[in-house]
Amino acid sequence: MRHRQFSGQKPQKPQGVPFIDVLHPTALAASAATRNKRVGVIGTSATIRSGSYRRALAEIDSEIQVYDRECPLFVPLVENGFVADDDEVTRLVAERYLGELRDAGVDTLIMGCTHYPIISRIIGATMGKEVTLIDSGRETAFCCSKVLEERGLLCDRPAKGDCSFYVSDRVDDFSRIAGIFLGRDIGQEVHQIDINRY
Repeated sequence: MRHRQFSGQKPQKPQGVPFIDVLHPTALAASAATRNKRVGVIGTSATIRSGSYRRALAEIDSEIQVYDRECPLFVPLVENGFVADDDEVTRLVAERYLGELRDAGVDTLIMGCTHYPIISRIIGATMGKEVTLIDSGRETAFCCSKVLEERGLLCDRPAKGDCSFYVSDRVDDFSRIAGIFLGRDIGQEVHQIDINRY
């Protein structure tokens, strides 16, 4: 395994403000990574049904064949903590979802949902070590960093910043799920607010 939602149309950019979407940096990374021009895309039902990645890849290279697959169970599995590399439930679901893409011979797989990289080792093991996994969040962050650097806006302070999270729902639920994504306890940094007051 190697690592490297939008409507299909580019959003309008506000004057003077850089706008970075998820779709295009991810599609560019996948098109650069594929060797056999067979790219798989996995995402939520809404993402796959929109055809947004399919269109974005076609704009970049019309020879790329796209094989997409809805993987709706991955989100609740991640949110409920079924994320261990050896979790049998998640492995079985991954095999069920990804078997057709593997058999189609894709050599690059876009993980088109923020939850999927949490189980990337399971996805990678299911697909095989020759398949390059493209993390949409990571590619968007790389693009954002490049834009900030080009505009001289990267922070050069050596000190780390602080984080605070404000939620309108249950603090415990958010803290648990965010802790999975961030790999640390954020309980003290989460605060509940009443959105009706804002």
